Amino acid sequence: MAATFSDLHTADGLKALEAHLAGKAYVSGDAISKDDVKVFAAVPSKPGAEFPNAARWYETVSTALASRFPGKAVGVNLPGAGLASAAAAPAAEAAKEEDDDDLDLFGDETEEDKKAADERAAAKASTKKKESGKSSVLMDVKPWDDETDMKKLEEAVRSVQMEGLTWGASKLVPVGYGIKKMTVMLTIVDDLVSVDSLIEDHLTVEPINEYVQSCDIVAFNKI
Repeated sequence: MAATFSDLHTADGLKALEAHLAGKAYVSGDAISKDDVKVFAAVPSKPGAEFPNAARWYETVSTALASRFPGKAVGVNLPGAGLASAAAAPAAEAAKEEDDDDLDLFGDETEEDKKAADERAAAKASTKKKESGKSSVLMDVKPWDDETDMKKLEEAVRSVQMEGLTWGASKLVPVGYGIKKMTVMLTIVDDLVSVDSLIEDHLTVEPINEYVQSCDIVAFNKI
């Protein structure tokens, strides 16, 4: 709904509705729609003679709703509302159900409804993409033995490149018997890189496994 109305139980609220309906039969479009139901449900009774446009629209919507929702309203007491009070409760309930279940009371959605739905979906997708998290990982890369060329080991590890993976600083750490392991930092985008897949499918397969015997995750922290 392009226009927004509030305080429709007051004269100021009805003035805004009166101005909006000037030259229009309905709140939006050329036929009764969900927008009319929502606004109708917020108007407690038929507007007075000082609001001719709103009164005409109210009578039109009231008649249409009465035919769609026959029966007496329960728990609604609006003196002087007549037919409108009988239709207001089911109209309000119908509007609520439409919000909860996307129920279309009057046929196909208008182009404006579809456009608004597409914009909401695009906004959600954009927000989700922006919120994609990152993680900082500390990894131990172990060679086969003390004869492994650790410089080539590091070059082989860093040769693995993929979207969402950034290699950081590294250092050699003695583990005994002349053997050293390489401890390396890396940053990953969680939605793009799996650490398990990185190790199993890239770091411990040919030709890198000529230098790398195994890899262990020392620390894994969300950024």
